[in-house]
Amino acid sequence: MRIVVSGTHASGKSTLISDFAAAHPEYLVLPDPFEELIDDRFDELDAVLFSRQLDIAAHRLAELPAGSNVIAERGPVDFLAYLHALDALGRPGRSRASIARGAALTRQATEQIDLVALVPLAYRDQIAVSEDEDLELRDAMNDALLDLAADPDLIGLRVAELAGDRAERLAQLEAATLRPSTSDQLPS
Repeated sequence: MRIVVSGTHASGKSTLISDFAAAHPEYLVLPDPFEELIDDRFDELDAVLFSRQLDIAAHRLAELPAGSNVIAERGPVDFLAYLHALDALGRPGRSRASIARGAALTRQATEQIDLVALVPLAYRDQIAVSEDEDLELRDAMNDALLDLAADPDLIGLRVAELAGDRAERLAQLEAATLRPSTSDQLPS
């Protein structure tokens, strides 16, 4: 099964993936695409940065053999959501062309995914985040991601929205990997 864990920064994705991988060592873990840009220099969170990560996320999914057991931190829809968030916030460096190109690439990449595990912000399970994390962008990306995940023309596959504490999210993800339905809205 090819799983993508999606969510804004500091939403609990890495922790969930770590917990899942510990319980399921047969899964290959694909880290956040940002880690592949470690040698590149980015001074701003802008459309160029998120477009590059969208490309990486889409291409690495396309390279997976059918039947792979993979859990990936972030997929193309995450970076498309960041592009939408930049646009909604009126941030410099946003680009309608980047959004259109990103949407087309995201549609194509979803064919390589079996399940999107969506980790939205949950303020009752607040994760401590410093001010340098760009909280405005964090919230705007979360809103954009929830909108995009609900669009069947863009993400025409299984989306499981996970809620609760660390153990509850892991249990919900494990349950979603067993369910054959086309969409899951898991209770909090």
